[in-house]
Amino acid sequence: MSPALSKKKTSTAPAESEILVGAIVEAALDKKATDIVSLDLRGLSSCTDFYVICTIESEPQMRAVARSIEQELREKLGAKQYSAEGDSTSNWVVLDYIDVMVHIFTPEMRLRYAMEELWGDAPVRRHDL
Repeated sequence: MSPALSKKKTSTAPAESEILVGAIVEAALDKKATDIVSLDLRGLSSCTDFYVICTIESEPQMRAVARSIEQELREKLGAKQYSAEGDSTSNWVVLDYIDVMVHIFTPEMRLRYAMEELWGDAPVRRHDL
């Protein structure tokens, strides 16, 4: 099994992290997440290669998006989360896949934490419908 798809905290080839980003975006879009962006943090962060950030409108949608991402990555890529933080009642969920971290926000929390501004030097890719 490749390092990106194991639970061991190691780095992966950029191509593997880009594959994870694509699968995450597909799963989030499937559950109607909006304003999906990926931030390329390679060369800017030693913790992860990418952030994928999306917005949801309700607690049930947050659960659905998180489950969809987990299922998509497990079934199609054999990827397992290293960790997850938050829940639908916290208005922010973080899914850690080592080289890709997923941030699922309510609109209010996304504005509050302003991840795109925090990582303003990172190249941004929009994944709109």
